[in-house]
Amino acid sequence: MDNKKTIILGISGASGAVYARRILQGLVEAQCRIYLVISPAGRRLLHDELGIEQPDPTAILGDAAEHDITVLPYNDIGACIASGSHPIDAMIVAPCSSNKLAQIANGLSENLIARAAQVTLKERRPLILLHREMPLSLIELRNMVQATEAGAIVCPASPGFYLNPQSIDDLITMIAGRVLDLIHVSHPWNTRWPGAGSRREKA
Repeated sequence: MDNKKTIILGISGASGAVYARRILQGLVEAQCRIYLVISPAGRRLLHDELGIEQPDPTAILGDAAEHDITVLPYNDIGACIASGSHPIDAMIVAPCSSNKLAQIANGLSENLIARAAQVTLKERRPLILLHREMPLSLIELRNMVQATEAGAIVCPASPGFYLNPQSIDDLITMIAGRVLDLIHVSHPWNTRWPGAGSRREKA
């Protein structure tokens, strides 16, 4: 077996296609093996926010970088990642809509993103839900608690400002870097707090 990490990336319909793109770019740069699943609302999201007509990996990445990405059909609940016997290191849902959060929190596996998430939880593998909705209703808060109790990590897309971001791209990269940190995938981005002492020395 090789040392490449195998990661599932699910893209659902909450606003935040730029997060999905940057995370995918980071996984590719880290030479991960990637299974990509996009919901119908996720496809519309990629079209509306990034102008992508056909959401193939090259269109999402924005370049012709070499990659190891397998796109799986959203409705194929018999795909390889629907089984716990298939070796996966972690799964990310980014962005994660409130609807997808509800499906995952309540164990509803009527599509491949939800089914793969259910498998990820039962196999005790890392599952990162990059939720991007606000404000939150009590329903969403309870679903977050339920998902967390099941083993998921709910990671709201809330960028920090301690690195003095100079652009929207800096904020996007910070969130993507935090997500990759959570699944122990290395990246070259400067997204970590260096410590108060380091900031004083730089000043």
